[in-house]
Amino acid sequence: MEMFSEKLFYLLILTWWIVIYHRYKKKTTNNNLSVKKEEFDARLIEPPSLHPVIDRSKCLGCGSCVLACHEKDVLGVIHHKAELIAPTRCIGHGACKDACPVGAITLVFGTEKRGVDIPMVQPNFETNVPGIFIAGELGGMGLIRNAIEQGRQALESIKGKIVNGGENGEVLDVLIIGAGPAGFSSSLAAMEHKLNCVTLEQDTLGGAVAHYPRNKIVMTRPAVLPMYGKTKFTETTKEKLIGFWKDVEKSTGVKINYNERVLKIEREEGYFKITSKNGTLNSYKSQTVLLAKGRRGSPRKLDVTGEEKPKVVYRLADPDQYKSQHVIVVGGGDSALEAAYSISEMPGTTVTLSYRSEAFSRAKKKNRDKVQKAQEEGRLNVLMKSNVKEIRDHDLLLDHDGQEITLTNDAVIICAGGILPTAFLKEIGIEVETKRGTE
Repeated sequence: MEMFSEKLFYLLILTWWIVIYHRYKKKTTNNNLSVKKEEFDARLIEPPSLHPVIDRSKCLGCGSCVLACHEKDVLGVIHHKAELIAPTRCIGHGACKDACPVGAITLVFGTEKRGVDIPMVQPNFETNVPGIFIAGELGGMGLIRNAIEQGRQALESIKGKIVNGGENGEVLDVLIIGAGPAGFSSSLAAMEHKLNCVTLEQDTLGGAVAHYPRNKIVMTRPAVLPMYGKTKFTETTKEKLIGFWKDVEKSTGVKINYNERVLKIEREEGYFKITSKNGTLNSYKSQTVLLAKGRRGSPRKLDVTGEEKPKVVYRLADPDQYKSQHVIVVGGGDSALEAAYSISEMPGTTVTLSYRSEAFSRAKKKNRDKVQKAQEEGRLNVLMKSNVKEIRDHDLLLDHDGQEITLTNDAVIICAGGILPTAFLKEIGIEVETKRGTE
């Protein structure tokens, strides 16, 4: 009798835990279904870049991928299987794949509906043109921490290709194009390995990062930087990160040629000839080339009358300059939304955000939420399904869902993305592939 009572006790405990477990799973599933429905009803279904595809036949529903993701409500377990419940929030850091214990996750670029052009590179970051390597954003890796790591790894691969490294003064060991996260990291790695290297940057240190909106959070995890080691911050703004890089640049003495744009890369016998311009034409010879430049190339334009006017720019430099002005921001991605809500915080501004589609399908939720809050507080006017038709000296003409409207205007900021430098890559001979949900 005593043994029966003991077994009954443990059975009741087990039953209680099973009931609690199933209630928890049901609640989790319902919460995740709610997030998924909200995102998909808003047509926020296209991941911006690298993202996970989950093999349901392998998935255990353990939730390891959910815990590994640093963004809130991107992945979720629904009916014992992991799903990408908020595709547009995914930033492509790939931690979910590393965390999956059964290899059920594959990281891919693009979808069937939205292709992404990616230069073809081998696992060692070398392109189909021997001696030319690609790392960072141009290769599809926009996350800063991962781009830093790619820059370091790419330089390791390049080091193995160098003949008589550091000994040939006339021919460089490596020429690095770009001083963003990948380019800065690889420049430091080249210095660490005592290679004969020149780095060219058409703008300033940080590349595209330097032009992010003020106080934008750009890193959420530490990174390992050559010549320095592991960074100590876990969450930092654009300003702090650029300031840190400048300190590292000064302390290490790494040399970067700023405001020097590469015009041409040609294959010569035994080396590459690189032509650049910084007011005057320059020519370099190098055994290898690392392309660590951004994907944008040149900004995408609207091709409307008046776009050449001085009041039109293609990125936000500083919200302060727009105090007491009538500003229109064009675009629906993160850069457009960040520009719009940050300018709306300036005293006396009138800000309008114009986007051609009916939903901000390419922007992160936190930016959509900030835009919505600014709109609710009356600081920001949002015009969906609108297109700029003409830009004039003191106003502009918009087509808003079939109706023409005129807005008083002092400044136009066009954040329509950039054009992948496909022509430049093809001229070099690098193959570019349109990814539609493939690795």
